[in-house]
Amino acid sequence: MNPFEQLLENNKVWAAQQVARDKDFFKRLQDQQAPKFLWIGCSDSRVPANEITNTQPGEIFVHRNVANMVVHTDMNLLTVLEYAVKVLGVEHILVVGHYGCGGVRAAMTQTNLGIINPWLKHIKDVYRLHKDEIDALETHDQQVDRLIELNVVEQVNNLAKTITVQETWFKEKRPHLHGWVYGLNNGLINPVYHMPPCTPQDPIYEFEIK
Repeated sequence: MNPFEQLLENNKVWAAQQVARDKDFFKRLQDQQAPKFLWIGCSDSRVPANEITNTQPGEIFVHRNVANMVVHTDMNLLTVLEYAVKVLGVEHILVVGHYGCGGVRAAMTQTNLGIINPWLKHIKDVYRLHKDEIDALETHDQQVDRLIELNVVEQVNNLAKTITVQETWFKEKRPHLHGWVYGLNNGLINPVYHMPPCTPQDPIYEFEIK
């Protein structure tokens, strides 16, 4: 059996198991989507949102990209954000990195990776801002993991600079913004940052909202 055929077989088994446990499972999913969480995570295949949080389909709205970035010119991310916040009404946005991230590790080098270079530049900017702290750490792995944490913090701050988040903070006092880092070695999530609704920003980033 080819690998893609195995996926289709696995899907049939999974669907049958869901119905056996709960005959109305798919009917509820079909009729309603009301997640409380938006997950902005890394594309890494080892960090699946539902599995590591032990949640069911329909509980987390998910966007993934290389190194869990919030880039202000990324219309894909901004569209997901707008839909999650304004339409689905999520209460929490989770920016979730993971220790040992290959994207962050690559951003710390001078390797030419072609079309990936512009994307990694955003992580390089975070490295530049915190270079003294990161370079003072003893091992390269420690340096990478610290940059992973700082990158998550930076992306949470980027969320707070968006008009989508600021308008909803002003009008509805939500969502909370969280920065987490997942450990591939132990399966545990390390919460490294939390920004409650209406947290003040540098005035240059605050929009006039009426």
